[in-house]
Amino acid sequence: MKPNTQPDLPCLCASLRRASRSLTQLYEEALRPVGLRSSQFTILQFLSLAGEVSQGEMGNMLAMDSTTLTRTLAIMSRHGWIARRAGEDRRVTRIRLSSGGKAVFARAVPYWEDVQARVKKKLGAGQWDGLMSASNDVTRMVANITINRQD
Repeated sequence: MKPNTQPDLPCLCASLRRASRSLTQLYEEALRPVGLRSSQFTILQFLSLAGEVSQGEMGNMLAMDSTTLTRTLAIMSRHGWIARRAGEDRRVTRIRLSSGGKAVFARAVPYWEDVQARVKKKLGAGQWDGLMSASNDVTRMVANITINRQD
C-alpha cells in the first residue's frame, strides 16, 4: 500500500467515522489559531443559527451524546462563550451564545470558511454537494430508524 493511500472499508460506519476523523483533524488545525476545537465551533455555529435551546434539543439536533455535550458545554461555559438560564420548567436549562461566544465565533468564521473552501475545491462542487446531501440523508435516516425501531 502506498503512503497516504487508504484502503476502502466494507463498513459504512467505519468509512464515515474514518472520514469524520480525517476532516476533524483538518478543521481543528484550521481553528487552532482561535483556540477552538471543531466540536466547540459546531456548537457556536449551531447556537448562532438556532438561538436559545435546551441542552436536550441541542443534543438531538447535533446527534451528540449527553455526556460529551455536557463536558463540552462546561468547557465553553468556563470560557464565557455560552450563557445559561433556567427554562419555564426549572429542570430545563436554556443555552445561548454569550457576547464572548459571538466574538470568538466571529473570529473563527474566516478560518472555517477557508478550510471549507479548500475541501470544496479539492472535491469539486458536485462531489461536495453530493456529500453534504448524503451526510444529511444518513443523519435523518438514522434518526428515523432510532425513533421508529421498525426499519
